[in-house]
Amino acid sequence: MTDDAPPLVRYAHADGVATLTLDSDRNRNALSRRLVAELLAGLRAAVADPAVRVVVLDHVGRVFCAGADLAETAAAREAGQVPASDLPELLAEIWDAPKPVVAQVGGPARAGGLGLVAACDVAVAADDATFAFTEVRLGVIPAVISAPVLRRLPSRAAAELYLTGTTFDARRAADLGLLTAAVPAGELTGAVRGYVDGLLRGAPGALAGAKLLLRRGEPPIRAELDELAALSAGYFLSTEGREGVAAFREKRDPYWVPGVRG
Repeated sequence: MTDDAPPLVRYAHADGVATLTLDSDRNRNALSRRLVAELLAGLRAAVADPAVRVVVLDHVGRVFCAGADLAETAAAREAGQVPASDLPELLAEIWDAPKPVVAQVGGPARAGGLGLVAACDVAVAADDATFAFTEVRLGVIPAVISAPVLRRLPSRAAAELYLTGTTFDARRAADLGLLTAAVPAGELTGAVRGYVDGLLRGAPGALAGAKLLLRRGEPPIRAELDELAALSAGYFLSTEGREGVAAFREKRDPYWVPGVRG
């Protein structure tokens, strides 16, 4: 990748709002190492800028975020590495940011993309967006993203969605607490703007304090993310993990699906 390559995350700031836009439509905004690094840098810049009061996470293209970059995942495994190793730090920075972070979800989110949604303080999606925790179908588990996700989902729903990998819609995601709201696609921008305007009316120090109050009694998310990252690594480097990613890329069923082998 050359230094003059276009960014995968675009940063814009106006009227107290920093907007971080995932701009890797060709790759369905997958969580490549570069995209995660750029998103983390943009978030840190927004938090450090006293003129920024609210951060909005937006995207271009039909897909909000497809989860892990599977081509990069396969290459990382061959090198004995874990893909998107900065993802735990990114989720921690979103969760612990002293400024409100709002997700504008105009399309599908899968796996790690749902971690981004769950980590944001407010998440609004178009009602035709879909969601799925697809990890078990790839031979891995939703380990790292569980730090924010399981703070949002009821345990019975989490069991169903984690174990089956079933696709669910935005209305259900909102009912379960994974989203703040699901609105008609044509109303998404206006709905997000409404939340942003409400947040801008809050005093910056009070908003930061309210976020701390909401986290009161919870274990620190960074310590949990460190533990989950280690757990995730074992699955990403496992035989099942290798087979799951290979099967997905080759558009076939993995060997553990009944009737595929043996």
